[in-house]
Amino acid sequence: MTTAFDAIKISDHVYWVGAIDNEIRDFHGYKTLRGTTYNAYLILGEKPILIDTVKAPFFNEMMARIKSIINPKDIKYIISNHAEMDHSGCLLRAINIIQPEKIFASKMGAQALKDHFHFDIEISEIKNGEFFELGDAKFKCLETRMLHWPDSMFTYFANDKLLFSQDGFGMHLATPKIFADQNDREIMHYEAAKYFANILMPYSTLVTKLLDAFPSFNLEVEFLCPDHGPIWRTQKDIGWIMDLWRKWALQQPKAKVVILYATMWQSTATMAKVIAESVAKEGVAVKLMPLSVSHRSDVAVEILEAGALLIGSPTINQQMFPTVADVLCYLKGLKPQNLVGQAFGSYGWSGESVKLIQDELKAMNIALTKEPIKAKYVPDDEILQQCKMLGKKIAMELNLNPVVEKEKDNGKLCV
Repeated sequence: MTTAFDAIKISDHVYWVGAIDNEIRDFHGYKTLRGTTYNAYLILGEKPILIDTVKAPFFNEMMARIKSIINPKDIKYIISNHAEMDHSGCLLRAINIIQPEKIFASKMGAQALKDHFHFDIEISEIKNGEFFELGDAKFKCLETRMLHWPDSMFTYFANDKLLFSQDGFGMHLATPKIFADQNDREIMHYEAAKYFANILMPYSTLVTKLLDAFPSFNLEVEFLCPDHGPIWRTQKDIGWIMDLWRKWALQQPKAKVVILYATMWQSTATMAKVIAESVAKEGVAVKLMPLSVSHRSDVAVEILEAGALLIGSPTINQQMFPTVADVLCYLKGLKPQNLVGQAFGSYGWSGESVKLIQDELKAMNIALTKEPIKAKYVPDDEILQQCKMLGKKIAMELNLNPVVEKEKDNGKLCV
C-alpha cells in the first residue's frame, strides 16, 4: 500500500501516525516560531487501538499514515487522553470512518468531549489507576487533572513499556525527526522550557506532586510519548526532560534579572539600560527585553529561570503602555513564583503608569524592593543615579539571598 504519508514505528507494537504543522505561529497567545506536531499513535495487536487524533485540518495526513499500515476500519478502539481540539479536532470524522467498538477517556474527558461535540456517542470512562485490557494490549490509566486541563490523563501501554503522556513532557517543535535523540539538544531545551513556561507554569505545584508520586506507580517506562514534539526513547533523555520539569516546577529563584520596558521617546528605555548595566556590574545576569520586539511568550521563558522582574513604562492616556498591559495580563495568568521586582517609567504630566504596574506586581505576589522610579519627561542625572541604585539593590538582594541559585554566567547582559 502506498500513501502520501507513512506511519513511523516506535516500538514493537506502536506507530506514530500524527501530523507535522510547519506553518502555525500562534498557539492561543504563545508564539510558536518552530511550528509543532500533533502526535497520534496506533497500537497494532489483536485489536488495533488509536491513541488520540490530530487537529482538524490535519485529518487526511493522520489517516494516510494509518492507511500505510492498516485499514482504518480494522481499528477497534480509540483512547482520548486530552479533549483539547489540537488532539480531538478530527475525532468525530475518525469515529465515522473507523466505527470503533468503544471509545475511552477519563471521567472528565468523557464530559469534555460531549461538551465539545454535542454528540450522543457513548464514551467509556476509565478510572484513575485502573488496569484494563483491550484484546492482548494491557494498560494503566493515570489521571493528571489540570496538567493542563481537567480531563488530562496519561495512558501506560504495559506491553511495550510506553507512556502516552498527552501534553506532559512535550514542546512545540515541527520536525520530521520524531525521536528526541535525533534533534538538536539546545533547540529542544529552549522549546521545552517555552512550553512549560507558557502552558504548565500555573500548575507547577501539581507537576511537582506528579513527579514525586511517579516512582510509586511502578511503571517501567522505556518510551515517553507526548502529544507535541519529539518522543523520548532513551533512559538518558527521559531522565533529562523529567529533571527539567522538576526544576522548572520548583521555580527556585536565580541570580538573574529580567527587565521589560516600553518607551515612546527613549526616556524609559534609557532608564532600563542604566538599571541593566548596574545589575551586570554586580555580577548578576540580566535580560533586557524591549516590548516593541519581545513577545509575551518569550518573556515567560526568561522569567521561568529568574529571581527578579523589573517593568518600565511611560504613561499614555493615564495608563501604562499597551504592550506592558498585555504582558502583565499574560504573566498574571501564568502565576510565576518567588520573584522580587519593581516598576519604573517616565511621564509628562500625570504619571499613573508606575503605580498601575506596582499594583499588578503586588497582585502577582511579587515582592517590591526599594522605591519605584519616575522621571518627568527626560531622566536627569539624579534619576539616572536612582536607576543605578535600583539595579545595584536588586542584584545585591539576589546575591545575598541563600536560596537563590547563582548563574554560571554572572554579569551577562543580554538584549
